Amino acid sequence: MANNLQAYQEYKLSTIMSKSIDMEKTILLRSRKEKSIEIVLLFCALISVVSVLFISFFIFQRGLPLFRTVSPLDFLLGTDWSPSSETNPHFGILPFIAGSIYVTLSSLLLAVPLGILTAVFMAEIASKKAADLMRGVVQLLAGIPSVIYGFFGVIVISKLIRNTFGGTGYSMLTGAIILAIMVLPTIINISEVTLSSLPASIKEGSLALGSTRWQTIFRIQLPAAKSGIIAGIVLGMGRALGETMAVLMVAGNAPIMPRGPLSKVRTLTMNIVTDMGYASGDHMTALFTTSIVLFLFILILNLSINIIKGNPEDIQ
Repeated sequence: MANNLQAYQEYKLSTIMSKSIDMEKTILLRSRKEKSIEIVLLFCALISVVSVLFISFFIFQRGLPLFRTVSPLDFLLGTDWSPSSETNPHFGILPFIAGSIYVTLSSLLLAVPLGILTAVFMAEIASKKAADLMRGVVQLLAGIPSVIYGFFGVIVISKLIRNTFGGTGYSMLTGAIILAIMVLPTIINISEVTLSSLPASIKEGSLALGSTRWQTIFRIQLPAAKSGIIAGIVLGMGRALGETMAVLMVAGNAPIMPRGPLSKVRTLTMNIVTDMGYASGDHMTALFTTSIVLFLFILILNLSINIIKGNPEDIQ
């Protein structure tokens, strides 16, 4: 009897030790898998960082030599762009900076109110089925290629502008309308997600204090969501500032200072695409320098988003 009890105890002990060893192996294997995944994720993150650094280095390395022969002030504030002149070339990009700013701000002037109101409707007013349908339409708008927007602008918008206001129809106003349609998905998606993620207590507390539905939306919920809404607007601005193909097709592509909504314009991106095919020498260098200016614009916008998101006063 004692021998059987001892054998049973030894069996139980060996079973427990075996299970303990198996558990240690499982934990070790899981730890190695997690470590491998961490290494892969770190590698992917490093690729992204290194890619940005290489692109930045390439642009600055190719563009900065222009300032050996052209003053930075003449480049940024000059209004004459005649880089192909053999006797006296000029590299002034102020018309392109002004064109980019005017077209971008004009598009936001059209897109921001429409985008925010659409987001309010989807988040607070529409039924779930209607909101899902509209969300699919907005996502479809985001997936349409730029050249399709450009064709729509050439066939429909430019004709409408020409019949209504005269001129050729290819103008800053046409470009602004096309860009407004293109940036709407960005503004709507981010604003709608921000409004939907607000704590329910904000809305319930306002209604409990006697506020109407509209007072709650426009005086409580929109101010509470202003951080995300502003981030969406800034991202939309970056999309509009970097757009090339659609604006190239409808804005006229004239290297002159914009004189009004119906004036033809050329933006920074349009200038790069237009001249890249035949540029050489200082002309090619000037295009890379134009890329530096555009790069700095986008960098400022991204820093603005980080500042907005990191400001506790905006989040509250």
